[in-house]
Amino acid sequence: MAKRPIDPRVKLRHIACFLEVARLKSVVKAADALNMSQPAASKTIQELEEIVGVTLFDRSRRNLFPTPSGEVFLRYASTSFTALRQGIDSLGSAQAQEIVKVGALPTVSARILPPSVKRFSDQHLPAITRIITGPNAYLLSLLRMGDVDLVIGRMADPDAMTGLAFEHLYSEKVVFVVRPGHPLLAEPRFELSMIEPYQTLMPTPDSVIRPFVQRLLLAHGVSNVRDEIETVSNAFGRSFTRLSDAVWIISEGVVAEDVADGQLALLPIDTSETLGPVGLTTRTDTAQSLAAQALIQSIREVAAGFERR
Repeated sequence: MAKRPIDPRVKLRHIACFLEVARLKSVVKAADALNMSQPAASKTIQELEEIVGVTLFDRSRRNLFPTPSGEVFLRYASTSFTALRQGIDSLGSAQAQEIVKVGALPTVSARILPPSVKRFSDQHLPAITRIITGPNAYLLSLLRMGDVDLVIGRMADPDAMTGLAFEHLYSEKVVFVVRPGHPLLAEPRFELSMIEPYQTLMPTPDSVIRPFVQRLLLAHGVSNVRDEIETVSNAFGRSFTRLSDAVWIISEGVVAEDVADGQLALLPIDTSETLGPVGLTTRTDTAQSLAAQALIQSIREVAAGFERR
């Protein structure tokens, strides 16, 4: 039986607009990203829905989320778009250096990634490494779109891993850090509830570690943190904690070197229940280039040292 041909009315602009709306959950933001007007973006999505004969987005909420049919279409559309982009990029690969694009959560951008990229760079391959940082949901959306080749960080929820593969590298916990000389460091019988009078830097709601932190606080009777600041920024958290009495709750890898150098100090809290896997997330339907494979191997070798500690 002959395969049904693709409806010729479906254009690349339809797919690109659909993928951006799905990624940003907003027609307005998608239009801005695609450098087009909001009415044009809305019309493009409506045209696509008319062509395929189904509603692709749930418009009953403030943010747009794919319908069940939209989720199915997203899986195939993102795969096809990524394959096409890689095919186009491959045509110019002989004339240009390859770019290995890595999505990195703050915890690994501060700890595992620098020595891994150094090891990779020492191989002098004809490739450029591009590091993109951000929250996990954002990085996974870039991975699905083909805008990054791999993501390094904590494993996402199973619901977010459809079409993706996770390779465990090592495990990491959340820690509570303060500046050296902080009053809490002098408490002879420190308890977690003692942080309540102090300003707290918390992971953002969309971060992978936020649920672990909330469960830990509730388990110790901490229900009201003072003057909460939500951030996963390494630079801000480090600077703010050093110049204040704030308590910074963050993944261990972000502050490991600061603690070792005496720039920050750990509060004596057992956070073993926040231990979680850190690793590589890749697409299951995309083969990695030789340069990307070399970088992945460098990451594995560096991570092996952390796992043995």
